[in-house]
Amino acid sequence: QVQLVESGGGLVQAGGSLRLSCVASGRIFNINAMGWYRQAPGKQRELVALITSDGSTNYADSVKGRFTISRDNAKNAVYLQMNSLKPEDTAVYYCNANIRTTDWILRLYWGQGTQVTVSS
Repeated sequence: QVQLVESGGGLVQAGGSLRLSCVASGRIFNINAMGWYRQAPGKQRELVALITSDGSTNYADSVKGRFTISRDNAKNAVYLQMNSLKPEDTAVYYCNANIRTTDWILRLYWGQGTQVTVSS
């Protein structure tokens, strides 16, 4: 019923920038919080950033001042601008969204993930 599709990952040198995008589609009534998570090899998935429907944001300490989350409610999209990238930012990045569908079911949806690799 609902799909989240990420794009924008890739290979970048340390100090570089990338912008991730995630677009939700399907039988969407409205979207509450949206977020980005990441999972590095051998590690648990961790929160990177969250943004509520009214634009309030929350960041992991490790990315504060370097990453910016934003959203476009008209496009059902969430973005992650990543600057001053470090090798330790290398991971698969996943977006998620708390979505109420047109049949009034509220649940959390995840994207398929996009690889970000930062070389030193």
